[in-house]
Amino acid sequence: MLEIIQSGGWLMVPILLCSVIAAAISVERLWSLQRSRILPKNLLAQTWTALKQEGFDQQKTRDLRMGSSLGQVLGAGISNAKRGREIMKEAMEEATVQINHDLERYMTALGIISSIAPLLGLLGTVVGMIDVFNSLMREGAGNAGVLAGGISTALITTAAGLSVAIPALMFHRFFLRRVDELIVEVEHESSKLVDMVHGHDVDGVQVD
Repeated sequence: MLEIIQSGGWLMVPILLCSVIAAAISVERLWSLQRSRILPKNLLAQTWTALKQEGFDQQKTRDLRMGSSLGQVLGAGISNAKRGREIMKEAMEEATVQINHDLERYMTALGIISSIAPLLGLLGTVVGMIDVFNSLMREGAGNAGVLAGGISTALITTAAGLSVAIPALMFHRFFLRRVDELIVEVEHESSKLVDMVHGHDVDGVQVD
């Protein structure tokens, strides 16, 4: 493996760097985008029960916001519950935009890697082919084995670039799709909270 990497030339360095970064981002996003971390089970029901029975002071609201992405949105709504339905909805929409931004963290970098890795590989192949043709000019085409070996070496970077780009692109699309699905569910849960709060007497809901 090390011999193959070395034969690919100096452009294998940025390709390998791209592979390390893409792998790190993928692992981090797989961990961060777990459903249980974004949308804890029964959080809305627990929040509504606490809101009716015990009320929410600043500390409880802060704890709710810090607990999960959905909690961040619900906390924004609770903080503005008594300011009217529209204000509450706007506050929750702003919080949703913020968590959407957080959930898409590193997605741009992963997309760039999926685009640039094959280009780096192609550049490596072009540079390698230039070296092959320079060798032909100096030594002639009498040694077919040397020619074939030079071409094979030149193509290594293209293979490496595609090997990095394909999984990076797959993970990029997968994560974007997952974020979209999670945001839709967060919006759905936040709409339920608005209907719960303003389907009742707001003054009967304890929000300190």
